[in-house]
Amino acid sequence: MTERPRLVGINHVALEVGDIEEALEFYGRIFTIEGVDRMAGMAFVDMGDQFIALSERDPGQPDRSRHFGLVVDDKPAARAALEEAGVKISGGRFLDFRDPWGNLVQIVDYRDIQFTKAPWVLEAMGLGDLEKRPKALDELREKGLSEPD
Repeated sequence: MTERPRLVGINHVALEVGDIEEALEFYGRIFTIEGVDRMAGMAFVDMGDQFIALSERDPGQPDRSRHFGLVVDDKPAARAALEEAGVKISGGRFLDFRDPWGNLVQIVDYRDIQFTKAPWVLEAMGLGDLEKRPKALDELREKGLSEPD
């Protein structure tokens, strides 16, 4: 069998939105947006070494369960921003919401998950003091993905 490539990460997620400017305004009420590159019918929202691509088109009907997770530095602040923006938060143990085009978004706190940005990327993003909580560190250690002692 031919050697197959390994999945390394996600470079970007593309979201279909009805209007780029409305989408940037909507997401800008919830998150700090520091960089946006544009091309015809597209906007690329910077997240350090990753990005979200907003694609202007009719997104059709919302899917019932397909979603993606956005990592934030402060989950309680994200909840407060969603509430202040009048965005309906789904019930349950997760911090989920739908954008105006039906995209289901789940908010997760960087400190609580395995996903890790390189220290120099965090520093360049002004997040150099953001540290993992013990449970996330344990999960990384169990997979052999922690820094050597």
